[in-house]
Amino acid sequence: MDLIFEYRSQLIDGTLVTIQLALASLVVSLALGLLGAWAKLSSSRLARRLAGLYTSVVRGVPDLVLILLVFFGGQVTVNAIGYSTGLWGYVDVNQFVSGFLTIGIIFGAYFTETFRGAIMAIPCGQIEAGISCGMPRSLIFRHIIWPQMVRYALPGFTNNWLVQLKTTALVSVIGLQDLVYNAFTAGRSTGQLFTFMAAAFVIYLVLTAVSDLALRALERRYSRGVVRAM
Repeated sequence: MDLIFEYRSQLIDGTLVTIQLALASLVVSLALGLLGAWAKLSSSRLARRLAGLYTSVVRGVPDLVLILLVFFGGQVTVNAIGYSTGLWGYVDVNQFVSGFLTIGIIFGAYFTETFRGAIMAIPCGQIEAGISCGMPRSLIFRHIIWPQMVRYALPGFTNNWLVQLKTTALVSVIGLQDLVYNAFTAGRSTGQLFTFMAAAFVIYLVLTAVSDLALRALERRYSRGVVRAM
């Protein structure tokens, strides 16, 4: 405990980076998940095929491989495009940007299926009733589709978010000073690697527990008035 207290600032800094990375990647994955769900449910064959290709490729490649590909190849590709087109100058794609974009892209594929399943669970009659009442599409989405989609998607969303939060640990391999990287560095420098990995274990457990409690409360809020089977 004395060693952990001595390196507390390093662990706290790493935890903050991990939280920022997880939240930034969540924004990307939610946007891609909603867009992918819309594409898969679209009447456009091209949109459905592109969304299917996206989810199949991303879910079929290991997360670590994608992170390494984006980090080592992303900056070269972006700068090559900017140089050939003249649209932008040199762009520095650092570890944080590479990390949250890659994790966002990865979990966008999983959220695509979560949101698609949630939308398909909504009874078609409710949407047809809204159309027959003359409700515009925006109103149908806000009052009929969105509240029920959130309720149906929350169990899967919770599972994806908890896995996504833990997946941020992979970014330590490209040098981002997150919780795992800082804990490993402190453990190597003091010769107490197990102690600092145990501290990282506890911190991740706290983060996932808090997230689980918050999302369960949100699920209860969206399930008000719903009669559950005994």
